[in-house]
Amino acid sequence: MKQNRVSLHIPSCFLSQHQGFRGTIKERVRDFVVTEMDSHGAPVTADAAASRCDSGAPGRGEEAGDAPQSADWRSDPAPSSLDLSLVLGQSVSEQLEQFVVNLRDEELDQKELSLGSFSDKYQRANVHRAVRHRFPFLMTVTAQPEIRVREDPDYKALSQLVSEAEAEDFFRFIDAKVQDSSYSFHPDASKEHRTAVHHFLHRRFGKLVETKSLGEQDQTFICARLRQRGGARKRSLDERRDQDERRDQEVYTGECESQRRWRSSAAPALLLAAFTLEKQNLETLEAVSHMAAALGVLPSDFTYAGIKDKRAVTFQSMVVKKVSPQRLEEKRGELERRGLVLSHVRAVSQPLRLGRLRGNRFHLVVRNLRPHGGRAAGRLASLAPLVEEAVENVKVPLSFGPAGAVGRLISSVLLQTQGFVNYYGPQRFGSARSVQSDRVGLALLHDDMVGALRLFFTPEEGADPAGEAKRHFLLTGDAKETLALMPLSKVRERLMLRALNRYGSGPEGCTQAWLSLPHSSRLFYPHAYCSRVWNEAASQRLFCLGPRAREGDLVWTRRGASGAEGSGPAEVHVVTRQEEEDGVYTLGHVLLPMAGNTVKYPTNIMAAWYRERLARDGLEKCPFRIAGLKLNLPGCYRPLLANMSNLSYSLQSAAEGEGQPSAEASGPTLVLNFDLDSSCYATVGLREIMKCDL
Repeated sequence: MKQNRVSLHIPSCFLSQHQGFRGTIKERVRDFVVTEMDSHGAPVTADAAASRCDSGAPGRGEEAGDAPQSADWRSDPAPSSLDLSLVLGQSVSEQLEQFVVNLRDEELDQKELSLGSFSDKYQRANVHRAVRHRFPFLMTVTAQPEIRVREDPDYKALSQLVSEAEAEDFFRFIDAKVQDSSYSFHPDASKEHRTAVHHFLHRRFGKLVETKSLGEQDQTFICARLRQRGGARKRSLDERRDQDERRDQEVYTGECESQRRWRSSAAPALLLAAFTLEKQNLETLEAVSHMAAALGVLPSDFTYAGIKDKRAVTFQSMVVKKVSPQRLEEKRGELERRGLVLSHVRAVSQPLRLGRLRGNRFHLVVRNLRPHGGRAAGRLASLAPLVEEAVENVKVPLSFGPAGAVGRLISSVLLQTQGFVNYYGPQRFGSARSVQSDRVGLALLHDDMVGALRLFFTPEEGADPAGEAKRHFLLTGDAKETLALMPLSKVRERLMLRALNRYGSGPEGCTQAWLSLPHSSRLFYPHAYCSRVWNEAASQRLFCLGPRAREGDLVWTRRGASGAEGSGPAEVHVVTRQEEEDGVYTLGHVLLPMAGNTVKYPTNIMAAWYRERLARDGLEKCPFRIAGLKLNLPGCYRPLLANMSNLSYSLQSAAEGEGQPSAEASGPTLVLNFDLDSSCYATVGLREIMKCDL
């Protein structure tokens, strides 16, 4: 084992002793392709999805009882596009967005905004629908041929009775008009307040919806259901018999038919559509924000199993709430123009949960191979032995070895050349940022909302528009002016600036700014800090205790199917002295905890190291909860080593690559295909092969 220079939070601790080589990654668009594998280990590419559909098998997450969506979605005439930048033009679209931000500003004299003149009636209809889908709290008024927009007074009145989030969701529910659907407000213990909401909804929307208070688990909430279209029809004999049986059951259950009908109508209120997303050169949140704007929903309405690389072509599963599969199909063309390709669109009954995946499949191309210390491109014949040795050292599967002296000897030898240290990769820390994400996370763990926000808005080097906007904010503190300067592509920054403009830049305003981000985005920053500590702990463990399982180490009580991260102290076991002497466990079994409030720490010298390391950052008494941001960090256990499975490779001359190689990139090319467990980083494994920072 040898130690190279320390790179950014990723110590270069290698397990094997081969020489390695140098090369270039991500030179072309499809040099780095990541394909998510679902919880069953199946890839989620469009081709794989299509083959499952052709075979007639239901899609993942679909239940046998999933009913098809209402035909209303298919028959409802849709405009060619609901993208405001296309419908109104980029300039007017930005004016509208700024108008929304300033809508409740007391200094705003004009409460209306002109969107321009539209002579064609179909174009006017398109504008009306596009604005309503993007901003359900606005209303459009036509003074032919001009269209003006202002705040919907009904929305304003409803938002005084319920939260703004509920008001927006209710208006989207009204606008969707999905047959037999319903919307449930948050539980409300006040009968007088529920009565006021009932009266308002009946007065303003009585022709569209009917409302009822329902009770569940000692909580009462209001459920609004779309009124059924058409008149009553004569019931069949079977239907009358079914109703008679249900009336008989009321004697035993105490719940009448109308209550059951309302409760069953409330159940499918959560409209869910799943799809496979292909993206490139986009962060996951950025892609989600583009889709949310196009579909007229919130970014938090999207769920996914994992966050994928930005500088890569990635395939992953997603589920969106409040959108039908038909609606997604209508938007595919528009989203594809933004580099977002949707496939395998289908209805499902459950959202996705973060971490619910087996892992990822990687296809990597490393170009311009050359030996260490050589500037000129290497020759294929001389590089072939280096590449073969490097790949085979990582390719060998981890062996947990037999017990006894012979087993310990085998394990001690094999573990010098197997797998790689399971470090968190540079993506975890935002490697291109002037201020690393872990520093933001540390400030949040100290409950320093203002300091964390200022770190977040620290600009990158250079004179790009986003950097200039950040500098303006740090100098002036003017969120409104900064929002006008911030590019539309900077989703996180714009969300936070809107909140700062509304709530101010004090501690409470900064807290609201952080709360404006989706939960997974808020959690990313304290997790980045804990990941940095884990990386340091991994190197400390290897250098202090060596390549064996030692007394006081943690191992799984029962190893999971994938060997990925797990949680809960009941799942781990502390290695005893006798087990160390008998070689019961190897380095491949060893776990290290990510700091949190429920994990168990090793009982060897690593326990003191964790205490001292956290105390160095002032976190010796940290509860690992950030109440103001609704964040809890229980911690987890991460295997010290990771392995590439299903690893294959091919070494090609430059002439065999795609296109004509440049003079600077004339060396051989290495093509790698392999699988990794979830939360393992391909760039870290590749670094073990190449013996250099990437």
